[in-house]
Amino acid sequence: MTTPESHPSDLQRSERVRLENLRELERQATTSSHQAEASAETIGNRRWSRRQWAHSSLIATAGALLLAIVPGFNTAVDVPHSARLTTLSLALPVLPVQPEPDAAATSWMPVTVEKGQTLGAIFDELGIPASTMHALLEQPGARDALTRLRPGAQLGFAFNPAPANGGRGSLHALRYDRGETERVELSLEAGKVVETVIERPIEVRTSVVSGKVGRSLFHSARKLGLSGSSINMLTDEIFQYDIDFNTDVTRNDRFSVVVEQVYREGELLRTGKVLAAVFTAKNKPFTAFRFEQDGKTEYYNAEGRPLKKSFIRMPIQYARLSSRFGSRRHPVSGSVRQHKGVDYAARTGTPIMAAGDARVQFKGWRGGYGNTVILDHGRGYTTLYAHMSGFGNIRQGQRVSQGTVIGRVGSTGLSTGPHLHYEFRINGVHRNPLQHTMPEPEPLKGVALAAFHAQTGPALARIRTVEDIIYAQVPDAADGTRVVEAKRDAPSGRGQG
Repeated sequence: MTTPESHPSDLQRSERVRLENLRELERQATTSSHQAEASAETIGNRRWSRRQWAHSSLIATAGALLLAIVPGFNTAVDVPHSARLTTLSLALPVLPVQPEPDAAATSWMPVTVEKGQTLGAIFDELGIPASTMHALLEQPGARDALTRLRPGAQLGFAFNPAPANGGRGSLHALRYDRGETERVELSLEAGKVVETVIERPIEVRTSVVSGKVGRSLFHSARKLGLSGSSINMLTDEIFQYDIDFNTDVTRNDRFSVVVEQVYREGELLRTGKVLAAVFTAKNKPFTAFRFEQDGKTEYYNAEGRPLKKSFIRMPIQYARLSSRFGSRRHPVSGSVRQHKGVDYAARTGTPIMAAGDARVQFKGWRGGYGNTVILDHGRGYTTLYAHMSGFGNIRQGQRVSQGTVIGRVGSTGLSTGPHLHYEFRINGVHRNPLQHTMPEPEPLKGVALAAFHAQTGPALARIRTVEDIIYAQVPDAADGTRVVEAKRDAPSGRGQG
């Protein structure tokens, strides 16, 4: 940076010029005064008065003063031809070095595989020769991955620069995902295929999803980020023994679920296992915790007792109870006799499940029962399933687990329509399956119970923390307290750790 600086000789020279201007002003003023007094000149054949001469003197004086004060208006003032400059060194901030753009960076065109679409159809649509596709498929492992594409799979195509006559350039590279953790790039270089494998690590996060049932449990839970499989796990497996989701659940009931969620590069890939859950129905909280013992995984309540009961009360889903246990008039024979089971009306072909773990005691035709299956559950417990349209993939003497499909609803034997006739017996005596208290499974004990509490304690604490944030007990003048959503509740209703 440079700045001009005045020299002392320059200042003295300017002062002399100013004094000479003042002397010239004084001389002009004296001359004007003498001329006014001595004579009067004629301008335009008219004589000037004293007043006119005074005005002209005043104007001349003002002009002289202007020349004296502002030397730049006077041509007699000399401006220095060169000014003395002083240079100052200033430290400038260091600018960040911007990286040069990578001209060779690959530009990928994403393609999503549609239903029924093959790799050949994609290559043909992009105008890529079939010979190029076959060259890529010869790469080890590429054929198995690229010829079994599922709808929704993502592919990436990179092309060489377009030719001068227009159109798209030749294929430079193809990329695809091989599993969740690897991405494969196949590049065409000098007529050869070069494979590059890029690692894409995944991250498993444990999240707490909490919300209210609202109009629909499935809709509300999906909106909060819970997967459809996790919701079905809650309703069809974990809480199926304690909660009837058709009649026991109201819109104000709430749920909290601890789940594993798998992320890759910040994107949610899938929702994994349900680790714990609390469902509040009928003003009562029902808890469930996932625990593995001796290689077998089950869900337990907070006391360590398995949620899975020995028997399912209703061995068929989405059915209507059409006939209860007890005395009734038979719809075919017309006689009044004891109805030793319960009937569930359902569409033909509806799956029928084993009510509990058992051995297949009988499979076949049994008179008025039609196609029938009898299961022996041990300890004197047996169940009977009648009027089936067909049998499941079972055989007599086979061991089956609770929930195994043993047959399908039909109308064989003495039946007026498609339904399941279900009987429950203890030591050969028929009991009402809707009223009989099912035996409780054995709880965890000793070391297993201690390990269970150590594993499930943190999950329960996280659920309580999230619910304390989302819900608060607010005093109400009418009924004491009411549950409301706190203002801190995020739109997703989800807390993550």
